[in-house]
Amino acid sequence: MASLPAPTADGLPLVVLSPGFTKPRSTLTALAEDLASHGYVVAAVDHTYENVATTFPDGRVTTCLARETPARDEAFWEKVVQGRAADASFVLDELSGPKWTMIDTSRIGMAGHSIGGASAIPALLTDSRVLAGIDIDGTTHAPIPRDGLSRPFLFLGRPGPSVSWQRDWPLLTGWKRWLVVAGAVHPSFTDVGLLAEQFGLGKAELPASRATEITRGCVRGFFDMHLRGRPETDLAAEFPEVNIQQ
Repeated sequence: MASLPAPTADGLPLVVLSPGFTKPRSTLTALAEDLASHGYVVAAVDHTYENVATTFPDGRVTTCLARETPARDEAFWEKVVQGRAADASFVLDELSGPKWTMIDTSRIGMAGHSIGGASAIPALLTDSRVLAGIDIDGTTHAPIPRDGLSRPFLFLGRPGPSVSWQRDWPLLTGWKRWLVVAGAVHPSFTDVGLLAEQFGLGKAELPASRATEITRGCVRGFFDMHLRGRPETDLAAEFPEVNIQQ
């Protein structure tokens, strides 16, 4: 899904969005629309073999083969995030051509939910074009080298312990924040939470509309700072539900 804002003289920053495991890109629509409405080009990715179906221009259709994998051990998840990082690089290659003159390819970020957020780390490690990343409530799997990851990174999640984030935190050597949203649950950060609440299935203390507002504000504030050079937003003051963990 690519939103195409009106071009400017210098081009617009690009944000790549990656959804949760087996989830379609449409689960990040509320976030994508907000970024696009604030002057970002947004490319949300349906990852081949991980969503219900992907139709290619030549008519081929691939299904969700990832669901058929019997053993989902650490090696499996590391393969998933590395594959998604490769998908993100492919998208950047495609959007760097002459057709996409509205994009400023010197200002690119990546964010995702769950395994999509975890995929931002290998994307930053393997593609120098990605300047900043956000992991929204995703357990991380890709190992960070001993010399660390120096580009800006944001962890945004629900309350509770996160062993993988705690492990990776010292290896994030650039600008970094770890934000926790009180009352949120895993789907709260996506359109799944909005839909679940409408069907009476929501279990979060935090209303879905408020969770969406907070997610939008945190993600946009991060990218405004690191892709546009704007001052840092005091998110804890703007959203009392947001706590700075680290």
